Amino acid sequence: MPIEHVSDTARWVAVYRAMESERPDALFRDPYARRLAGARGEAIVRTLKRGRATAWAMIVRTAVMDEMILHAVEREGVGLVLNLAAGLDARPWRLALPPALRWVDADFPAVLDYKRETLGGATAACAYEAVGVDLADADARRAFLARVGGDAPRTLVVSEGLLLYLAPAQVGALAADLHAAPSVAAWVTDLASPRLLALMQRSWGAAAARGNAPFRFAPAEGTDFFRPFGWREAQFRSAMEEAHRLRREMRGAWLWRALARLGPPARREEFRRMSAFIRLERA
Repeated sequence: MPIEHVSDTARWVAVYRAMESERPDALFRDPYARRLAGARGEAIVRTLKRGRATAWAMIVRTAVMDEMILHAVEREGVGLVLNLAAGLDARPWRLALPPALRWVDADFPAVLDYKRETLGGATAACAYEAVGVDLADADARRAFLARVGGDAPRTLVVSEGLLLYLAPAQVGALAADLHAAPSVAAWVTDLASPRLLALMQRSWGAAAARGNAPFRFAPAEGTDFFRPFGWREAQFRSAMEEAHRLRREMRGAWLWRALARLGPPARREEFRRMSAFIRLERA
């Protein structure tokens, strides 16, 4: 079984970044993705049902979240990015970030050690720090946030590809802890709906569960889930709309759009919010 731990999903997504980077019309360039994915990443994509056909979703997610992060850094005075469950993200090396920006990756120590060894002597564009921590451990998470964010400048939290693997109670606890950190001004993440979760369960759910990475979080209330913890939806970018804009749609997307247009407004909105990239701000 190629997926043995939730951290292996980072290798899976790295393959998709490599696929996009090698296109002549690439939306982004990640020269490290192929190395970071390694043989295990290739095996995961090769083994999973429709492994390559679904690359568009992760490619669109990467491109849109690149835009959201750069906007926050360049136009909103963000001085610190906390990248939770960083996986094998190479943004500090591949994005045009200001040298004064502080970027902190927080993930399992083994993941960060592997990334450091794989990147070798590559130099980050900004001030980079890797912190090994199990973010599911509430005490360890709070200690980490107190240490890195206590006297930090305006802070952006990024949790790309993390929430899906957490139980609702864990997401709520994380949201509360982030709100308790006064420097955290905004939070960028991706969010799935129950309809998308059901589709993912049919395609990859069994494989992910066998690899100790079950899909869990897809709140029926959408971004309203975060309101009791002090967060409100400030920006919502539909994955389907962004895929159309970026010309990276899945096969048959035109049919989904047609079905959405023919349905009642509530059904159209359900399709629109099936998968999204969101920015949360303090309520």
